[in-house]
Amino acid sequence: MRYIGVLFGVFLLHTSCSEYQKVLKEEDVKAKYDMAEKFYEEKDYKRANRLLEQIAPKYVGKPQGERVMFFLADTYFKRGDYNMAGYQLERFIKSYPKSDKVVEASFLGAKSYFELSPVYSLDQTDTDKALLKLQNFINTYGESEFFDEANEMAQKLTTKKARKAFEILKQYNKLGEFNYDMLKSAIAASDNFISGFPGSEFREEALFIKVQAATNLAINSFQSLQRERFQTAMEAYKAFVKQYPDSKFKDEVADLLEKIQNGLEPSTEEISK
Repeated sequence: MRYIGVLFGVFLLHTSCSEYQKVLKEEDVKAKYDMAEKFYEEKDYKRANRLLEQIAPKYVGKPQGERVMFFLADTYFKRGDYNMAGYQLERFIKSYPKSDKVVEASFLGAKSYFELSPVYSLDQTDTDKALLKLQNFINTYGESEFFDEANEMAQKLTTKKARKAFEILKQYNKLGEFNYDMLKSAIAASDNFISGFPGSEFREEALFIKVQAATNLAINSFQSLQRERFQTAMEAYKAFVKQYPDSKFKDEVADLLEKIQNGLEPSTEEISK
């Protein structure tokens, strides 16, 4: 009986494939529509997609056009072709702005860009696009069933961008060991990070790096610039300890404070004056 069952299954599969190939080559648009819908319901998105690609232009301006266009975009999404999904979903929204599928299409379009967002170390252009679309969705459809997921995705992308900015900040500081001008970039990057990502998990370390970079910049500056730069480092130190009095960097910051205080002590030449 098992053997017969397997044979029957193979027979059905062969019949289905033969029928699919036959319809695929025919000009009968209605037959392709019906089969595409059947495959879509069966979650066979690859074959549904191919049929829908063929018939979508035929349904432009017709009552079924809205349904066909949404299914086509959704099959791209379901297959993981997020570039095409995003493009087709945007086309759907522009073509049918009053459709009851607009909310879902807007969400899936934003999610397509979310899926395209690369790891933090790579270019974040798609991350920016995804964040913009997700934010627009959140602002427009606050009562949507997709709101919570959209908000969660937006938070993940914000964390990814924060990680990217933080790694750049750390790199500037590290390069400052060999090129002191890079310490200026580290300080500026720290300020930008703190204002751009106020709730980031990396905020404490970003503030610490600012104190470190400002101190090292002052130490390695011309004497005529040192006092002003040590004062800047002291301001960074005070801001840090005010916000993180029990920081995990407490010992390192104490060492930096000692260097800052030494730098701010009047020189023998200044005392003699």
